[in-house]
Amino acid sequence: MRLLTLLCGSLLATPALAGETKIVLDGAVPDGGLDHFFVPFDVPPGTVEIEVQHDDLSDANILDWGLNDPAGFRGWGGGNSEPAVVGLAAASRSYVAGPIAAGEWRVVVGKAKLVETPASYALTVILRDAPSLAPQPERAPYQPFAGLGGGPRWYAGDFHVHSRESGDAKPPLAEIAALARSRGLDFVEISDHNTLTQLEFFAAAQAEQSELLFVPGSEFTTYAGHANAIGATAWVDHKIGQPGVTIAAAAAAYAAQGALFSINHPALDLGDVCIGCAWKHEIPAELAAVEVATGGLDKAGKYLTDDSIAFWDKLCGEGRHLAAIGGSDDHRAGKDLGAFDSPVGDPTTMIYADELSTPALLAGITAGRTVVKLQGPGDPMLELAADVSPIGDTITADAVTLQATVTGAPAGSSVRFLRNGQGMPPIPIDDDPFVASVQATAPATGEDRWRAEVIVDGQPRTITSHLWLRDDPSSAPTTGPEPTTGLDASSGSTAAPTGGAPGSSSSGSPEETPGETGGCACDLKKRPSAPMLLALLVLIRRRRD
Repeated sequence: MRLLTLLCGSLLATPALAGETKIVLDGAVPDGGLDHFFVPFDVPPGTVEIEVQHDDLSDANILDWGLNDPAGFRGWGGGNSEPAVVGLAAASRSYVAGPIAAGEWRVVVGKAKLVETPASYALTVILRDAPSLAPQPERAPYQPFAGLGGGPRWYAGDFHVHSRESGDAKPPLAEIAALARSRGLDFVEISDHNTLTQLEFFAAAQAEQSELLFVPGSEFTTYAGHANAIGATAWVDHKIGQPGVTIAAAAAAYAAQGALFSINHPALDLGDVCIGCAWKHEIPAELAAVEVATGGLDKAGKYLTDDSIAFWDKLCGEGRHLAAIGGSDDHRAGKDLGAFDSPVGDPTTMIYADELSTPALLAGITAGRTVVKLQGPGDPMLELAADVSPIGDTITADAVTLQATVTGAPAGSSVRFLRNGQGMPPIPIDDDPFVASVQATAPATGEDRWRAEVIVDGQPRTITSHLWLRDDPSSAPTTGPEPTTGLDASSGSTAAPTGGAPGSSSSGSPEETPGETGGCACDLKKRPSAPMLLALLVLIRRRRD
């Protein structure tokens, strides 16, 4: 890459202010090849701060920016417009503070969008022997937080929230927390793009919160799909195509640190309008969940949510046990939202966990103990239970009674069960709480997947993850969390079957009336485009992630 710089650009040290050395790097973006390239520069001993000013020199092209020191990752600003600054005791957002090692550093450049060719870039690197940034005492190395207790119950949260450490976001953690608590949430995952610098602010922010848990994580953002590393505390390389950098390797690296890998907005395919938002990569074996709802239904969400649910259900139809989760993708803490932006909490993910802690929430996802309120926290609650206790999300029995309990549903709502993606006839809800049940028989081979959903105004409003039913003890899970899916939070006991008890209904045998399709594993490419898609193409921001 040094040869590339010498051939395609210029490296020039120029006079600057006292105590500064300025290096100008102008060059041509390499044609074809990999999505990222590197521009090296040398840092002499005694340097205490580095500033990198960057420009893609085009109104049409989009370049992303990051920085590596001799040991590796030093920050990823992505589309940050401001310069990157790293120093001993402070750094600009998205970048890591700490010692400035002498040796070769590299500006990382991502080819996000190239329309005009030949494409060029301009870089100015300023090396200082005195800092320009004030110290940031609020920064501290991340330390795992014990949690907020609370005991076994359902917890409400949002798994896709951006803080100011994302280049395209604005809010500090305090503003996010204030909005989340005002909406009744118990946790938020701060999933900033390809960086974990937000974790350095967790200790100070968490100390101000007695009822809201900050969950660590990162949005693993590539040019062919975005994933959510829930619980991640160590950076993983996102530059797909570089030596050893693959989706499989990334998912394995996150799993090795105890994080869960989920796919964000998998069906949001808007081309260059939303760079890399739809999932085009292979599906890693470690996949644990899918974001079935990104933003609330009121923000053009129905079309995108339907396709995301179909994506999730298709993977489940291949035998993958994947939890359903949702995230707002809020970048502004609910302020100055655009036409297609949702605030923290829209949608809301409910997790049945042993306590309000990151490990307990991760265990709840792993066991499939999730419910997604597709609009927000005010949606009906829906709990799916069985009269045979599951291990994780799997029941081993020849037959079971499944029970769906609905609370808070508006008049005219209904609930239905779905078996292997096929919806059974909706059951009108006429009480609160309302309980519906169905008899389920295990297949002769393999396993069936069952879930439930509440229908409001003719469309799903709340959905559960699956319970899986099999009649083969030899292939049932032998390890995993203790079964708590659908348990009564006050007693810890499995809900009893209700049959035709007062205030409940039975939907009958699934073999008798499979009913209409719901959450079908249809081919997304064959679905007609919604009229609102044209509006999305114009109004949605370039990187809705």
